[in-house]
Amino acid sequence: MIAVLGKGRVGGTLAAALAKAGHEVSVADSTPGAAAEAAQQAQIVINATPGADSLERLAALREQLRGKILVDVSNATTEGPDGLPAGLLYPGSSLAEHLQDALPDTSVVKSLNTMLYSVMTAPASLTQPPTAFLSGQDPQAKQTVKRLLMDLGWRPEWITDLGGIETARATEAAVLFVPHVIRADGFAPFALSIAR
Repeated sequence: MIAVLGKGRVGGTLAAALAKAGHEVSVADSTPGAAAEAAQQAQIVINATPGADSLERLAALREQLRGKILVDVSNATTEGPDGLPAGLLYPGSSLAEHLQDALPDTSVVKSLNTMLYSVMTAPASLTQPPTAFLSGQDPQAKQTVKRLLMDLGWRPEWITDLGGIETARATEAAVLFVPHVIRADGFAPFALSIAR
């Protein structure tokens, strides 16, 4: 069972694609009761809640998330006047690191946070291959998440394991590209890609 926390565009898109790929999926909004129940029943939990509030919401689920894999796809940012990201909420660190510190018995894996949400479940729709990054302390958990990404259409060669959870600082900082890309090109699907 996979629980997706967050019923917005990101959570809804991921939940629909994972269900289509054959996974049993539950979706919970960010209310404490619904999130706790969903997390309790799942083996894998995907954090698709707004990054600015994620730490507080998920730290409250410490018991329910014990022994689980938490896939964090959120970016914690401050908002500019246009509603787009203006800065990092955790400069010099990352949301993923704060989540791992708050949830020591949970394997946090950061991924899918360097692209427009539509690309998360349709990577082949871009004109060139995107890159999905993995950051986390638990190699086995990262392998599980890699298999999930492959179920969403990601080819193995498009997935790069960056190493420990501290590497999420780099991918979370990439969100600072987003407002400029959107202002230049609109909301056309895009993703970061490592060209080799």
